[in-house]
Amino acid sequence: MIYNTFKDKKLSALGLGTMRFPKLSDNDGDIDIEKTREMIDYAIKNGINYFDTAYGYHSGQSEIVTGKILADYDRESYYLATKFPGYDLKNIKNKEQIFEEQLKKCGVDYFDFYLLHTVTEDNAENYLNEEYGLIPYLLEEKKKGRIRHLGFSVHSGFDCFKNFLDRCGEYMEFCQVQLNYLDWTKQNAKAKVELLNERNIPVWVMEPVRGGRLVNLSDDDTKLLKEMRDETNAAWAFRYLQTIPGVTVTLSGMSNMEQLQENIETFSENKPLSEKETEALYGIAYRMTNEVPCTSCRYCVPYCPMGLDIPKIISTYNNNVFDKREFKLNDEEALDASRCIGCKACEKKCPQSIEISSVMKTFTEKAGMTAK
Repeated sequence: MIYNTFKDKKLSALGLGTMRFPKLSDNDGDIDIEKTREMIDYAIKNGINYFDTAYGYHSGQSEIVTGKILADYDRESYYLATKFPGYDLKNIKNKEQIFEEQLKKCGVDYFDFYLLHTVTEDNAENYLNEEYGLIPYLLEEKKKGRIRHLGFSVHSGFDCFKNFLDRCGEYMEFCQVQLNYLDWTKQNAKAKVELLNERNIPVWVMEPVRGGRLVNLSDDDTKLLKEMRDETNAAWAFRYLQTIPGVTVTLSGMSNMEQLQENIETFSENKPLSEKETEALYGIAYRMTNEVPCTSCRYCVPYCPMGLDIPKIISTYNNNVFDKREFKLNDEEALDASRCIGCKACEKKCPQSIEISSVMKTFTEKAGMTAK
């Protein structure tokens, strides 16, 4: 395992994200604890020491399961990160209660790394609001030793991101960015990384394979990469990140043992890409730009009054576009795009700022149906 230095710590270059644990059913909170335990045990035995969870992952169960499994290990042998759910204003107003709840759920006395979760145009001012006092409260918890390092994750555009850094960057020790070879330009990750490097703020990476999309490339693109370097599509995505200055930890939400083993093998050595190889990835990214940039984070799903499984519908949409398939509506209610009522409640929660209602309408129109 490769390790990178952060202050006085040696962090595994690969961190285990806990948003996509194996499940026993379609219920997002129904985590398969035994398989998850096997994965975490294997991760620790093979050098991973950074574990990233959040208040809302797996319908609130991720913190509980992660904490329960890690309790079998010496607290000083791993680093635990979680995030404050400030995407909902009521949580900011109940900051003390939320923070204490997170400590209890994880079964720990302190968090090694604590983040303001998913800073966007919709919530940045709430995070910064002096009346709500969230950042001063977290800084006080840091003084008490219950937060060792404070940072933030970002899904905003560059202007909001820069404004946030200008106003509170002096308190932020690291930043978690959606970074991969598709979002280098698509979400202007390039500008964000350059600004973080300029201000000496280490980069944490989320969505390195874009929710699996950069693994499931076309046969032609897979062949192209294979001929240049005999590695998997996932390994190519990680090697790309090994090429980017400032990257300290790359988080991967691995959902089965095979993914975990493959990624650990990749991070057994540092093999950054050549300029020619990097350009090949940018060419693939260019060919993918007609797709809807969903990462299957599922933040939108609880807010759909019709109970639609939005990520699955969008995945079908993208596959149809990419493979030029015929569009057909699904008989299963949760997968029937025509049931969308266009309320846009989901769109307010989407970190990618996807116009989900428009996607549903387009899907329905392509299927030759009338939206209900």
